[in-house]
Amino acid sequence: MLSSVMSSILGIGLSVLVMGLGWVLSFKMMGDREKNSPFECGFDPMKSARLPYSMRFFLLAIIFLIFDIEIVLLFPLLISVLMMYSYKSILGCFWFLIILIIGLFYEWSEGSLDWVH
Repeated sequence: MLSSVMSSILGIGLSVLVMGLGWVLSFKMMGDREKNSPFECGFDPMKSARLPYSMRFFLLAIIFLIFDIEIVLLFPLLISVLMMYSYKSILGCFWFLIILIIGLFYEWSEGSLDWVH
């Protein structure tokens, strides 16, 4: 009985302490205009929001996502090759890497990887 009362008091006390600390830390200090303005993906928030969006930035983000997903798919393949060591798993891993390399060379030849040209 005594331990449940002490646990309740400790839980409520800790909750009040964390809420009070959050309240004290939430006061914003007066800063300059640029420091308090949000960062909007490279856009200047003090100017017009109707500027044209850079298609190169969009393509680079899409390429990053595609290769990030491909890396996630490569790890289980490598583990299966190391554990089973069968010709089918090695051949499947080989073909997957060939497709990745062909896609990389295609993006490179099309100029999607060149940021400035």
